[in-house]
Amino acid sequence: AQRLARALADERFDAVYASDLQRAADTARALAERAGLPVRTDAALRERGFGSFEGLTWAEVEQQHPQASRRWRERDAGFGPPGGETLAAFYERAVNALAAIAARHRGQHIAIVTHGGVLDALYRAASRIALDAPRTWQLGNASINRVLHGEQGFTLVGWNDNAHLTGPAIDEASA
Repeated sequence: AQRLARALADERFDAVYASDLQRAADTARALAERAGLPVRTDAALRERGFGSFEGLTWAEVEQQHPQASRRWRERDAGFGPPGGETLAAFYERAVNALAAIAARHRGQHIAIVTHGGVLDALYRAASRIALDAPRTWQLGNASINRVLHGEQGFTLVGWNDNAHLTGPAIDEASA
């Protein structure tokens, strides 16, 4: 989080948003503090609700729910684990939340800190890739992803920039 904040220290942000879940909000806080802004949390930026799969490893899901596991791996847009979100509903929630934030800040620079599934949805929306297409792109923690939002929706500018994460370890106490 500190490396991300340092990498973006020279950029001007008008707002910083994050999922209301702790890890994303904590990461956003490091960036927001450097920018002198509050973190605006939004529950719509949360990861997909995995229902009965939550807390299980992929191996456990495969073993305990073989049919559901197959549908999950196939990226069946209409499938959701019992008590969880379908892929289509999750995608709609995530992209609508991101678009609403962008519309609220038209012409401004905003930072959004969220989870892998939300970023996957954003990449698909910006690249016009179907929900059932296999993922061929990276979703690195604390990487920098850049998109524009306009009348045509999202446009991908840059993805998975993680150069700020590849150097030697830093002393977090002095960050």
